Amino acid sequence: MSVDVLPPTGIVDIGSNSVRFVVFGGNARVPSTLFNEKISPALGRGVQRDGRLEQAAMARSLAALTRFARLARDMNLERLHVVATAAVRDADNGGEFLAAVRDAGLDAVVLSGPEEAELAALGVLSAIPDANGVVADLGGGSLELVRVADGAPGERISLPLGVLRVGGMSRGALAEQIALAVVGLGFPTGQSLYLVGGSFRALARLDLADLNHPLPIIHQHAIDPERSAVLGELLTTTPGEALRKITRLSAGRIEILPAALAVFQALIDVLAPRAAVTSAFGLREGLLFRDLVPAMRAEDPLLAAALEIGEMLGRFGDHGDLIDRWIAPLFGDDDAAAARIRRTACLMSDVAWNAHPDYRAERAVEMALHGNFVGIDAHGRALLGQALCHVFGSDFRLPDAVAGLLTPAECERASAWGRAIRLAQRLSGGAEKGLKRSTLELRPGELVLTVKGSTDVVGESALKRLNQLAAALGRAARVEAG
Repeated sequence: MSVDVLPPTGIVDIGSNSVRFVVFGGNARVPSTLFNEKISPALGRGVQRDGRLEQAAMARSLAALTRFARLARDMNLERLHVVATAAVRDADNGGEFLAAVRDAGLDAVVLSGPEEAELAALGVLSAIPDANGVVADLGGGSLELVRVADGAPGERISLPLGVLRVGGMSRGALAEQIALAVVGLGFPTGQSLYLVGGSFRALARLDLADLNHPLPIIHQHAIDPERSAVLGELLTTTPGEALRKITRLSAGRIEILPAALAVFQALIDVLAPRAAVTSAFGLREGLLFRDLVPAMRAEDPLLAAALEIGEMLGRFGDHGDLIDRWIAPLFGDDDAAAARIRRTACLMSDVAWNAHPDYRAERAVEMALHGNFVGIDAHGRALLGQALCHVFGSDFRLPDAVAGLLTPAECERASAWGRAIRLAQRLSGGAEKGLKRSTLELRPGELVLTVKGSTDVVGESALKRLNQLAAALGRAARVEAG
């Protein structure tokens, strides 16, 4: 694996609720956000009322877009996408607004409903490659539904059911409209529903806060459909200011939460999903993902991010894949999901070497638990954090609430990964050659380290770590010349 770099690329997203400018760069497979600014003029509110964009909303939007155009020029961006969605698409005066946007220095492309749906689905697939079910992208002006399976978007539809349009429509009325619209599209029931858009992410934040979740990270948080009633009770009984405190959402987001919940509940009624999984990636990330060559699309987003981190922060360049191959004979019974997290831990195994020795484990675990990467849920983060605790070998341990996301067997296995990685780093000095001249092997009752040439190269410190690993695996350690 190697890291392909995305030159600074901007996206101006003119949505029905918000107008946003984001600049991405870094790893092309999982780009980092270099700049992010938005305003919320609610362009779509006037469209729902009289079919036109409000003058005040247009003025606010154009002022921001003029600033965004200037920033884009100042940043010397290699590429700038400017897209507009439902509000501009549906407004009688949308053409007038687009002309003013051009005068502000931006040439906007108006996405059709199916195009908007496809980009949302691509965003989800970028972050959750094995997504299988239906993507629901809820914006201010529209709701897009897309079938996803086998790494690709399928049937799709765009409905005028955004949070600024549904008003006080009941759950039943919304479900009826959605059910009629999807007839014949082959949308599956009983599979996962993938939630995209700020309104759905706000619902996820409310759910995390109410659960007092130990890792309140929105991406891949699964909202149990049965909790929709609990969320409804919270919204009807909790004052807005209290909701703001527990969720850290803006007043504008709090205001549209009831509409978002009504749409969510209607989707539950129609699609009967087994889980509702929140995606941090959506239309904007889908635009970038669409431009990648197939080989880059096929890369695992978590491993791509871990590789980038390892290359940037490691002492002698990344050799995490070699470490993983070196320790893999000890963990032949790891299933594919566990082996993926183990490999991630190997790729990130040198990320805290330059911290104070007493805080290396803490820094590495902080990165595992709170790092801004995708392709991993809270359980996976806890597993990764448990491994990195033991890579850096201090007394620091996962917080009890986070460790509680793992079974005792998972804790033991991840700890053993960490001890094996720690041995690899000590034996090799953080370079590749030491691993290439040695192997690890499980034999009946023994953990055997075989070294080409003299065993003197092992040293007391590496031998100590070998003994610790062997004890964790319930075996005796032995070193032999090969």
